[in-house]
Amino acid sequence: MEKNTVGGLMHRLRTWFPEREFFMRSQGHVRFVKITSRMQMTVAGVALVALLGWAGSMGALAVSQYRAQAERADLLTRAAQVAKAEDRLEDYRQDLDQITANLEQRQDFLDGILQMLPADMNADGEEAAPVSDSTEEAQELIGLIEGAIPEAAGLARIEARQLAFVERLTRYADRRASRTEQAIRSLGLDPRAVMVRDEAAMGGPLQMLRSDSNGSLDPRFERLALSLSRMSALERGLGEIPQVMPADMRSISSGFGYRRDPFTGRAAMHAGLDFRGPIGAPIHAAADGRVSFVGTKAGYGRTVEITHGNGMMTRYAHMSRWDARVGQQVSAGEVIGRIGNTGRSTGPHLHFEVHINGRPVNPRPFLESASNVLEEARAEFAATGDEKHGH
Repeated sequence: MEKNTVGGLMHRLRTWFPEREFFMRSQGHVRFVKITSRMQMTVAGVALVALLGWAGSMGALAVSQYRAQAERADLLTRAAQVAKAEDRLEDYRQDLDQITANLEQRQDFLDGILQMLPADMNADGEEAAPVSDSTEEAQELIGLIEGAIPEAAGLARIEARQLAFVERLTRYADRRASRTEQAIRSLGLDPRAVMVRDEAAMGGPLQMLRSDSNGSLDPRFERLALSLSRMSALERGLGEIPQVMPADMRSISSGFGYRRDPFTGRAAMHAGLDFRGPIGAPIHAAADGRVSFVGTKAGYGRTVEITHGNGMMTRYAHMSRWDARVGQQVSAGEVIGRIGNTGRSTGPHLHFEVHINGRPVNPRPFLESASNVLEEARAEFAATGDEKHGH
């Protein structure tokens, strides 16, 4: 049984890598170069090992960066919890003008943060990760200030409100990020890898965050910035996952995987989905992204490719017409071309592929699940907002 299985596998490999002969003519001499099946399989094996090694290293990088970020968050939380009301009272005694300047700087920090938040963001919600709680410290500080420096009691109350807001917003950002992470996992993707790929193309001038007028950053404010950054990266990654049917799902004529090739009649790999349709029917972008290729590819005919910033690329082939240009930013559902019959095609249809890190994967699970996952995530965020406002 085992010998038959091995023999069958070897036979299939030889059909994929048949012995090939090449003719080379140089200065009137003709030479024959033979490449055996074994040599081809060896080269393919080496290439596969190299690819798996690269994928493994990228995965290890994702895990290490993810852990480093988590450790940084825990460190900032512990640093915030070390703060004592007595130490802060000493700051108030030394320089009230400096305290006032610090509070103004912190308010500027918060105002800047608020301008960058999503429209449906609010500062309520249960914790998804350990976050410092400065409530007792703030109340103790207010009591000490009222007794020792009555004229500064107002400043202490302002500081208490700022810290309470920062910690509530941090809890909500962590909770929202946690839900987005679960949504990405439900689609079979690793959120850590999504975040690392998202950070692979970044830059700009260095503009350090400051919560105090002396240029320092309170650990509670830094913890907030870290949480918001993680939340933003995960939500951006979720939004870039294919979620819109590029054509009518009811017209799928061929699925992903091995099939009988329509031209040769032999078994062949089909790396996408085929959507049958009339010439000129619209083709829609499956997710937000940037058009990275518009042109003709061998076998595909007229083709559009869209990169989605998280290691994903979608390909739309056999078009009759392009309605997109290279470099264009497109939204999910936007028309990017028309169904055609160009390239290696037996009739008008759309050939649609999804690639992750250069490897084709079955598009169907994303198209059938991602839209529901996104709607559920958005509904949860909206429900949290309604609870906050008593709706």
